[in-house]
Amino acid sequence: MNKHAIEVKGLRKRFGSQIVLDGIDLAVETGTIFALLGPNGAGKTTLINILSTLVAPDEGTATVAGRDVVKERDEVKRAISLTGQFAAVDEALTAEENLNMIARLSGFNSREARARTAGLLKRFDLTASAKKRVKTYSGGMRRRIDLAISLVAERPVLFLDEPTTGLDTLSRRALWEIILDLKKQGITIFLTTQYLEEADQLADRIAVIAGGRVVANGTAGELKARVGGEVLELIGGDDGVLRTVPTDGSIQDVRRTLSELALLYPQDTRVSIRKPSLDDVFVALTTTAGSKEVSAR
Repeated sequence: MNKHAIEVKGLRKRFGSQIVLDGIDLAVETGTIFALLGPNGAGKTTLINILSTLVAPDEGTATVAGRDVVKERDEVKRAISLTGQFAAVDEALTAEENLNMIARLSGFNSREARARTAGLLKRFDLTASAKKRVKTYSGGMRRRIDLAISLVAERPVLFLDEPTTGLDTLSRRALWEIILDLKKQGITIFLTTQYLEEADQLADRIAVIAGGRVVANGTAGELKARVGGEVLELIGGDDGVLRTVPTDGSIQDVRRTLSELALLYPQDTRVSIRKPSLDDVFVALTTTAGSKEVSAR
């Protein structure tokens, strides 16, 4: 088994005059969850499209399950599953019909398709709703059936492009449990997300891209450590956060920072001190895109 399920070296992609990916280097260990973060338009979906063979890179190389995404496209396709940002199901069919259809198209015979369908319905807690048309499903149920469809044919690598976008908190957390269970089965999961808490809770490693480049790569703890020892929050009269400022946590640095801020904000502004979050990392890194790559190793 390859140590790395996904390897990306010097990947570049341009659309017209716009450089979307500008020399991406990544490695994802087999059997882990890897999260890719970045602002809208940073190139997250483009990278997934390249890794899933939907788009060809202009420069660089990428391998998935040990296969080159350009030279061995068919082999890569047989090694991956992909769930995009929007549910790719036939809403006029029931969940059972959707799964059975995909199973037959994937090469299962009639008996195997029925068994696979029943197993996935149970696994994704959809058995009670199996015979209802998907158009009647809630957002969370649609995402579950979409993910179930992507797992009809068992593949070692799963790409999830913003899998919980639009879901309420309970539905999102239910899907997290499913994703963690897939990891336990040895599936390598590469996901993009807008929810920093999601990456914090799920991912073994996280990369942040901005300006077409990887500006940070490490565990959640390693990335948080780069912001500073503590974060000062200035809180206004309406209890809203006016500003957050990283510090190294020392008395000297906190005193200096507060002295500077006291000249800029009203006297009734309150101060709180907390540990840095992944939100702080994201803001700090993506607002300084174009700076040198930060690598936590």
